[in-house]
Amino acid sequence: MESVAELVAARWDDHRPGLWCEDLVLSHHEIAAGAAARAALLADLLPPQGPPHLGVLLDNTPEFLLWLSAAALAGAAVAGVNPTRRGPELARDILHTECRLLIAEPAHLPLLRGLDLPGVRLLTIGTEEYDALLAPYADARPDPSRARSADRFLLYFTSGSTGAPKAAICTQGRLAAAGRSLAGQFSVRPDDVHYVCMPMFHGNAVIADWAPALAAGAGVALRRRFSASGFLADVRRYRATYFTYVGRAIQYVLATEPGPDDRDHVLRLGFGTEAGVVDAAAFERRFGVRLVEGYGSSEGGAAVQWTPGTPVGAVGRAAPGLVVLDPESGAECPPAEFDAAGRLLNGDTAIGELVNRAPNPFEGYWRNPAAEAERRREGWYWTGDLFCRDRAGHLYFAGRGDDRLRVDGENLAAAMIENILARYEGTAAVAVYAVPDPVTGDQVMAALAGDFAPESFAAFLRAQPDLGTKMAPRFVRVVERMPVTATNKIHRALLRGEGVRCADPVWWRPPGERAYRRLTAEDAEGPLVSTRGPSSVRRQGLEPRTR
Repeated sequence: MESVAELVAARWDDHRPGLWCEDLVLSHHEIAAGAAARAALLADLLPPQGPPHLGVLLDNTPEFLLWLSAAALAGAAVAGVNPTRRGPELARDILHTECRLLIAEPAHLPLLRGLDLPGVRLLTIGTEEYDALLAPYADARPDPSRARSADRFLLYFTSGSTGAPKAAICTQGRLAAAGRSLAGQFSVRPDDVHYVCMPMFHGNAVIADWAPALAAGAGVALRRRFSASGFLADVRRYRATYFTYVGRAIQYVLATEPGPDDRDHVLRLGFGTEAGVVDAAAFERRFGVRLVEGYGSSEGGAAVQWTPGTPVGAVGRAAPGLVVLDPESGAECPPAEFDAAGRLLNGDTAIGELVNRAPNPFEGYWRNPAAEAERRREGWYWTGDLFCRDRAGHLYFAGRGDDRLRVDGENLAAAMIENILARYEGTAAVAVYAVPDPVTGDQVMAALAGDFAPESFAAFLRAQPDLGTKMAPRFVRVVERMPVTATNKIHRALLRGEGVRCADPVWWRPPGERAYRRLTAEDAEGPLVSTRGPSSVRRQGLEPRTR
C-alpha cells in the first residue's frame, strides 16, 4: 500500500502554489522542504523508548499541515489535541495518547498552565527557541523510506459528546487509500483548491479534505477557525473549489445575510455529514453548489456513498456486507416501508444498528480494548448508528445510537423527525432527542433555534404529510444558539441530560391536546411530566423569562 510519506515526498520540486493561509502562500516544494526539516528534527527529539507520538495543539495553520507531513516522513503518529478541552480532560488526552512532544502555539499556552504532563516536551511555534531548533535541518530532503504504510499516523479523537473521547487509529496506508478514493470519486485535479475550515484536530478535515488534495497534488487553503461570515469571502479569495463540513456548519453559513453575488465564485462541491435535505437544497439554490452527503464512521469501519438515483432522504445504497440488525437479537431488520407521503410505517421493526459484516479497515482505538471490543462484536463492525433499509437497498440515517426513541412501543428515527421540523419557517437549527415518559419509554423533545410561535408551529405540524402520529414533539426547547461540540456537532448528551429542566423557555403539548403552551415549574413537577432520568439544571430555570 502507498504511504502518506510517499505522497508528501512526491511534491518535492513542485513549485506551484500549494498552501494559502491568510497572507502566506507556500509552494508544494516549500511544504515538502518544511516537512523534511521537521521530520529530521523529530528523529533527534523523539526518545527511542515508547511510541513515536506527538501532540499538536494548533489552530488550522501552516504549522499543523507541516507537522502532519513531517510525522508521515518520520514514521510517527499525530494526536490532534482539542483546544476546547480544559484542565484534567486536556491533560488526559495528551497523556492517554502517550505524546512525547507537544507542538503548541503561544495563544494556547494558557491552557497548559498548571497541568502535570510528565515526559512531555513542549515546543512553542513562533519563538526564537523553536526557530533555532529547526535551523540546522533547513537543507533536509524528504525521505519516504523511513515510513511504512502500516505505521500509525493519526490518533484522532471521537467527538466526546457522550463521554471521554476515544483515540481512533489511522495508519498511513488507510489515509493514503482514503485520499486516493475521494480524489477519484470527486475528480479532484491538481489545479483544485481544497478549503479546510473544519478543525484539523478532527478526522474530517484531515481524511476528507487534506488527504484527497495531497493525493491529487491539489492546493489547500486553511481557515484558522471556522467562520460562517468569512466563508464566502475565503472561497473567493483562495478560489476554492471543494470543502468539507460536519454538524451545523451549513446552517450557520445559510444564516448569513444573502447577497446578489452569492454565486460569484468557483466552488463546485461540498462533502460532509448532517446538513440535512432541507439545508442541502437551500445551499444549492443560494450558492449554486451541490452538497454530497455521505456517511462514514470516524473509525473507518463502515461507509455509505451517495450515487445517482438515490431517493431523497436516503444516504446511499448499502455496499456488500452492510446490514441493519436488531442490536438485541442480532437478527436482520425487515425492509423499511414508506407510504406515498414518505412516512416510515414500520419504524418499530425496521430501525436497527448499521453493521458491516464485510472485511473493513477499522484499526482500533489506542489503549481502549473495551471500546474496541464493543465495535468488533462477533467479528463484525458495529457502527453504533441507527439506520433503516428499503427493499432496493437504500439506507436511511435514523440517528446516533444514543438517539433511540421509543414512543408508545414504536421506534422513531430522530434524524427523520429533524428533517421534517427543519422545514418550519425561520428555523436555524433543530435537534430531536428522547426524554423519559412518566410511565414507560420515551417522549419526543426538540430543541429549536430560530423563530418560534406555538400556534404556527402546531399548524405546521398538522400540515406535514410525512409526520407520523407519534413524531410530533411533546416538548420544544427554544434556544438562542444550539449547543455544539468543538466539531460543530450538536451536543445531544447535554440536551438529553438537561431535559425539560433547562434555562431556556420550554413549550409543551399536554397529552390529548393539539396546542402548545409554556411549561411552568408546576407543570414540570406534575404527573404528566417525567421526573425520571438525569437533570442538572436548577428548577428556577423553568420560570418565564423574556427573549
